[in-house]
Amino acid sequence: MPTLQQLLPDVDILVALAPEELAYYLLDVAKSQLQNGKVHPNNLRLVTTDTGMTPYQYSTFGQREGEVNQAVSEAWNWLRVQGLLVPAWGSNNDSGWCVVSRKAQTISNRDDFEKLRAAASFPKQMLHPSIADKVWLELMRGDLADAVFVAFRTVEEAVRDAGGFAATDFGTDLMRKAFSTNNGPLTNPSQQLAEREALQHLFARSIGSYKNPHSHRTVTLNDAREAQEMVLLASHLLRIVDDRRARLRPTS
Repeated sequence: MPTLQQLLPDVDILVALAPEELAYYLLDVAKSQLQNGKVHPNNLRLVTTDTGMTPYQYSTFGQREGEVNQAVSEAWNWLRVQGLLVPAWGSNNDSGWCVVSRKAQTISNRDDFEKLRAAASFPKQMLHPSIADKVWLELMRGDLADAVFVAFRTVEEAVRDAGGFAATDFGTDLMRKAFSTNNGPLTNPSQQLAEREALQHLFARSIGSYKNPHSHRTVTLNDAREAQEMVLLASHLLRIVDDRRARLRPTS
């Protein structure tokens, strides 16, 4: 069974790691030290010897015990907050025992953990309200392609509704009509022509790049950060549509 000392023999590295970085090693240790399916934080700095369970020692542990305990406590709390370790059911809950969650059981390597960590670090409040709930949940589940498709389909629907277009209007053609530099209902005639053209191209090419491929075939996305960047672009476009909608329908 791996111990924290075996995985991180240098105490300087251990205390320098951010909680979410140390959490990867702590989860590995927790999985290896389950007792009847449960793990307790007090046992994470113990090793099995012929005489039972005993604390392991870093070379400078005596002088830095407080730092090590603080780092381990922060990493343990991160695992709890992310739902990777959850309180054990029943009376064990009161004494601090935890079980490895179903989500944590799907993590078999560093790549799996980093994907989850990337999803967990993405702030939901950055997303436009019309896509925040569904798209953020898809990102958390790792359904990256679905998240991107939903985000840009929502952009298409918002443009269609704001511009008063029919259901038969869609895709890049819809974007070019809506933001036509001459008479598009969502263009801003007070802007310079080059700016109106640039926005028209931005919407058309975004839909062409990120929505249309998902409509025509199965698209595979493996990079959580890339998917997050895509849905943030969709959120930005939705906020532009909100602004143009407000211009068309000013409040009295």
